[in-house]
Amino acid sequence: MSPRFCLFALTLLLAGCDSGLIPGLGTDPRAVAKEADSKAIGGACRYGLRSIEDCYTLNPKATKSHVFTGWKEMDQYMRENKIEGAASTVSGQEEAAAPAPPADKASAPKTDAKPKAKSEAKTEAAPVAH
Repeated sequence: MSPRFCLFALTLLLAGCDSGLIPGLGTDPRAVAKEADSKAIGGACRYGLRSIEDCYTLNPKATKSHVFTGWKEMDQYMRENKIEGAASTVSGQEEAAAPAPPADKASAPKTDAKPKAKSEAKTEAAPVAH
């Protein structure tokens, strides 16, 4: 057999196969999972009445294009079925934007007492009989 014929036969054989079943030829499962997660995040943001910009800010690791796709699909679904969104009760943006209260030196008591080691605590707790 000629090498060209073998290459042609191999090409035809692989063309009929499902590339997902052959290791190394299919898409990376982690990439597929990240895409699905990003779409779910976008859909949840839309249902939670969040703007797409807020969704991007609150989920920096999610792929923006997939978040937008999920947000847009959920928006279309909600409009077609006349579904009202549910307002979110937890606002991560407000928590992140709120500055920490300043610590007053006068109101915070300082304790210079160091915790006792276990061996010291045992000797003080149980008197030794001589």
